[in-house]
Amino acid sequence: MNAPAKQLHNNPTDARPAMVIPTVRQPDFDLADDVPKYWWDNDPLKTLLLGALSASFPAGERFFIDSVRHFQDRIDDPELKKAVRAFIGQEAHHSKEHKLLNGYLEERGVGLGRLDREIQGFMDWMRKNLSPERQLAHTVAVEHFTALMAEEFLLKYDALDEMDPRMAPIWAWHAIEESEHKAVAFDVYKHIGGSEFTRVTEMALVSVLFPLFSTLHLTQLMKEQGELTNVKSWLGGLNYMWGKPGVFRKLLPSYFKFYSPRFHPWQHDARDLVEKAKKKWLGDWA
Repeated sequence: MNAPAKQLHNNPTDARPAMVIPTVRQPDFDLADDVPKYWWDNDPLKTLLLGALSASFPAGERFFIDSVRHFQDRIDDPELKKAVRAFIGQEAHHSKEHKLLNGYLEERGVGLGRLDREIQGFMDWMRKNLSPERQLAHTVAVEHFTALMAEEFLLKYDALDEMDPRMAPIWAWHAIEESEHKAVAFDVYKHIGGSEFTRVTEMALVSVLFPLFSTLHLTQLMKEQGELTNVKSWLGGLNYMWGKPGVFRKLLPSYFKFYSPRFHPWQHDARDLVEKAKKKWLGDWA
């Protein structure tokens, strides 16, 4: 990863690294038959939340690729061109690996296929009804969400250590790469002169849609698994997200920075977390 820093808007308080070129990896995960049903902390809500998110990734990652690729011929910066190619490579592997993971979970009785089709339908609607600029703005907004969740939700606390050791590397790999490429779509959007109004209004919409879809799908999965009335799991999840450690609550300040006209994703620099996670979870393909 390219680490030297330069200044953003000539303000020393906004220092960020120079263009970060993501690393395209081709991992090989062990999805063994003896992985427990609830592989994150033996908890249905935590496990099914990640299952619901995984269901959205294949269709979502393809949409992100297409939204960035649409503007590829307008990019004349050599470093940004390299970053875009790496972004597409990473997202393509995310889509592929999560499709395999979703199939594995589906075989084990977790109904992700229907959720994947719902997300695909929504992505197709956006392709048909939104302008290319707003589609890219949607990608920029979701990438900010997923990078914060990766860094603050998976890498900063003990989530990965609480997972079955066959599942943890999958989520560590995805979280690491979300952090590595978190600025690429944003930099493309700025490069093509994307509207600030479109950028912030799309984030406002995503801020409703992302939690809405996630909560709806989680509730559906909990019901299908007979866990809808598992009060202990629901309360534990709410405490984990909003109480102690409050991982969602603690990422709110970084989320709100998105609405500033001076925002750039690398103002939230989590490279130290990423480097530690790479050494611990990625092994030879770090």
